[in-house]
Parts: sequence; structure tokens; C-alpha cells
Amino acid sequence: MKPSRRDSSRRILNRAYNPVVRVVARLPATVNRKLLIAFVGIVVLLVTVGVLGLRVLGDANDRVAALGKLQQRTAAYQVFQTDAAELRLLFGLRAGGSDIYVFSGGNPTAQPGNVAAIDGAIESTLTRLVPLTDVTSLGFTPPSKDVPILDAIHSDSSRLAGVMSLVVNLDLAGQTTQGQQIQSEQGEVLANDLQNRTLKLVAATSRDTTNLIALNTSSYSDSQHLFIGVAVGSVVFALLLGFVLSGSLVGPIRKMNTRLAAITTGDFAGHVDVPNRDELGALATNLNRMNDELGRLYRELETASRHKSEFLANMSHELRTPLNAVIGFSEVLQDQLFGNLNEKQVEYVADIHSSGRHLLALINDILDLSKIEAGRMELQVSSLALAEVLQNSLALLRERATRQGISMGLEVDANVGVVEADERKLKQVLFNLVSNALKFTSSGGHVDVSAHGASDQVVVCVRDNGPGIAVADHERIFEEFQQAGAAHLQEGTGLGLALSRRFVELHGGRLWVESEPGHGSAFTFNLPRTQVVAHESQPDDGVEHTTADVAVTTSPLA
Repeated sequence: MKPSRRDSSRRILNRAYNPVVRVVARLPATVNRKLLIAFVGIVVLLVTVGVLGLRVLGDANDRVAALGKLQQRTAAYQVFQTDAAELRLLFGLRAGGSDIYVFSGGNPTAQPGNVAAIDGAIESTLTRLVPLTDVTSLGFTPPSKDVPILDAIHSDSSRLAGVMSLVVNLDLAGQTTQGQQIQSEQGEVLANDLQNRTLKLVAATSRDTTNLIALNTSSYSDSQHLFIGVAVGSVVFALLLGFVLSGSLVGPIRKMNTRLAAITTGDFAGHVDVPNRDELGALATNLNRMNDELGRLYRELETASRHKSEFLANMSHELRTPLNAVIGFSEVLQDQLFGNLNEKQVEYVADIHSSGRHLLALINDILDLSKIEAGRMELQVSSLALAEVLQNSLALLRERATRQGISMGLEVDANVGVVEADERKLKQVLFNLVSNALKFTSSGGHVDVSAHGASDQVVVCVRDNGPGIAVADHERIFEEFQQAGAAHLQEGTGLGLALSRRFVELHGGRLWVESEPGHGSAFTFNLPRTQVVAHESQPDDGVEHTTADVAVTTSPLA
């Protein structure tokens, strides 16, 4: 009778019939020697596990120490990046100094309060940045690949300090034109190079940090599999010992892995508590220190970002009062309430009024951007008939289009209907996009606006047959103070598209561009029909914005 499968399994599990047991039984050795060999095998297994474990733990400890050094480098480089970005912004503001000159008798007279404030901020930043970028004063040893960039940053900041000192001296000597030329040709180029180099340093260090964290996680997984595999292959004593080891080794590693996962999500509140006094204990201590250091750096970065936004907002508020006075007095002069003006005076007054309006628009845009970054921008949501909003927005620009010889068209599908949105911000987005299309469309061209709706959203498109935009610039044009192609030849601040995208995103929508050189451009945005979160109707700032103000407070796109 042929034995069944169950009988065969029982014979294998039975010690007497187990093939391995039988092979060992046939070995020409005493029991003591077999036991000794078995014991030595277990000891070798345990020693192997211990050696491998120590090596893994040592590598992990080294990676944590390296991660701490990386965080120290990242913190230092981010300080450089913040200072470089501030210098780039301040030089950009100072480059617009021609807008804050009042002409009197044909001689430009600078307003010291505006220029001195910018110069003071530049000098303060450079005074802090120049010694910090010295490789010998970093407080740590940078890798060899960073040294040339750090030397270049230190050189650029030192040269920039010299250029700024020369420009200030020229301004004090009354040679403002020469000073502006040096600022444009040397200062702004150095500031831009400085910002690009610091961005490169921060990006490279962030990549190194991410790779090191990923390596640490991967090494933990590999070591866990190794420990479990060896423990399962051991005898009862080895299994018992493996159970003890898993409790003293794997447990803390799991806790640290959980803590690392929490750190990657921005949670720095917890700590790893392990009883170990070995490498795992040191690793946990280093991890806790790294956690606290990362939390401190994160809070400092948040504070620095908040201070930047508050600085921009405060600066914008402080500039509005004198600027509104300049605009108001220029309007009084234009109305010739205090006597007639000659032709040259009328021209100068018009320049003053136009420049003041332009600067006020820039200040309003900067203030809006700073509010969005600080999370203080609120939507005043109401139900709007989108077709009516489109018609009213185009009416503000139709005269300009006619004057430029450009035809404008509007096509609205019947299913567009009503949308919940902030009317002022929606009109500002439309005004920005249409005025941008008019700016880059030649006489005889056309600008078409279309809108269609779905059950949950509406889509609006502004299309022109202008020169188009290179694909490489499609995302860059939505950044603050960025211009593409020949846009720098046109008047503009470079804030309009950035502000428009932020406004659309505040509504839960998206703004994008489709364009190729020589084939025109199409700027499209979508909006959900309803807003999920109800916003309180509070004013954005101390200045009231009306429908007519949209054309005034919106910066022309660059």
C-alpha cells in the first residue's frame, strides 16, 4: 500500500525519520563533539549577528552624524540664500529710483528717505553676509565641491559691497546717472550671480540630505531582514536569543524609523525614548539632537519668511502715504487750479502723475503678494454672473484696444452661468491677462476672450496673435519680477502674472499658458463654481479698491 501525503509529512517531522537528523546521527563523532559543534555553530551565528549588527549600527550612527553636519551646512547656506534674495530685491527696488525723483527746473532731486532706507538695508545685509561667506569663518568644513562656490559667493559679496559704496558716494556727489549705470552694469549683475550661487548651494545640500535619509531608511530595512533570517535559521536557543535581540535592537530602530518618518512630515515635537546604552542609545541621542536642531532651524526659517513678508507689507504701507500725496498734488497741478502751466510743465506733471500711479500699482501688488505668502489674504466671495464680469472687464480696455488698432472679441457659452468668487480679484486677473495680450499684440492683431462651463467649474481663456513665448519660459513668467523674451523692453513690474496665478489659486483654480514663438499665446484659468471654505468679507487693507481701481492698482505684465 502506497503511503499517503499526510503519512510522508509525519515521517519528515518525526525526528527518527527526519533526513537531517539521520545525517547528523551518522556522523563519526561523539555526542559531546556534536553538541560542541552545534554550540560553536550557534556561537558563530550569534557572533556573526553581533558583528553585522555593530557594523550596521556604526554606519547608521555615522550617517546620523553626517546628517547633522548636512543640516548645519543647510542652515548656513539658507542664511546666505535669504540674504542674497534680499539683496536682489533691494537692488531691484533701487533700480526703480527714477520713479521716485521729483523734477524741478529740469534738475533731478532724490528723495533721501526712500533711497537712504534701501541703501541702509543693502549695507546692513552686506555687512552681515561678507564675513559669513568666508570659508574660514563658517564654523564647519565644507566639502571640496562647495569651496569654489563659497569662494565665488564671498568674492561677489565683497565686490558688491565695494560697488555699493561707490554708487552711494557718486549719489552723494550728485553724479546719480553714473551711479545708476554702475549699479545696473555691476551691482545688479553681482546680486543676481550671488542669488544664483546660493540657490545652487542650498539645492545641492538639500539633495544630499534627502539621499542620506533615504539611505538610512533602506539600511534599516536590510538589517532587519538579516536579523530575522538568521534568527529563524537558529536552534531553539538561537530563536530565544534572537527574540531577546529583536526586542533590544529592532524595537529602538523601529522607534527611530517612526520618528524619522514624522520628521519628514514636519513634526519635530516628539523624541525617541530607548533604554539602550550602546550604539543604538547613541544613535537615538543623536536623532533627538538632530530633531531639536531641525525644529529650531524650521522655526527660524518660518520666522525669517514671516519677517520678510512683514517687511514688504510695512514698507508698502509706509510708501503709500507720501505717494498718494504726490499723486494728489500732481492731479491738482494737472487741473491748473493755481494757475496755468506752460507746455513743458504740463509734460513734467504728467510724468510725475504717471510715475506715481505706476509706483502705487507696484506697491499694491507687492502688498498683495506679501499677504498671500503670509496667509492673510482673504476672499470676499459672492455669486457672480461670469458673462457680465467678462463684459465689464473688457469694457475697461476696449478704448485702449481701439487706439492701438487691435480688435477684441468675447465668446461666452450659455452654460457658463454663475460662479462663486471674489469679484475684485477676478476682475484684476482678467484685466492683467487682457492688458498683457494688448501690450504684446501689434496693430491689426486681435485678442479673443472665451469662457465655457462644466458642472463643477468654469474655464476662461485669453488668446492673442502676438509674438508668443518660448516653452522654456512658460513657468518662469509666473515668478515675481520675471520677464521673458523682449518683455524687458515693455513697461512693467513683472508682478502681474505672479499675482494673477496666486489669486486664481486662492480660489482653488489653476492658471497656465500655452504658447510657441510666432504663434501667439493663450492664457487659461479654471475656477470651481463654488468655494469650499466660506471667507469672511473683510477688507484686504486700508485702501478701498473699486472696479475702476482694478486698472490702476494692477501692474502691467512684463
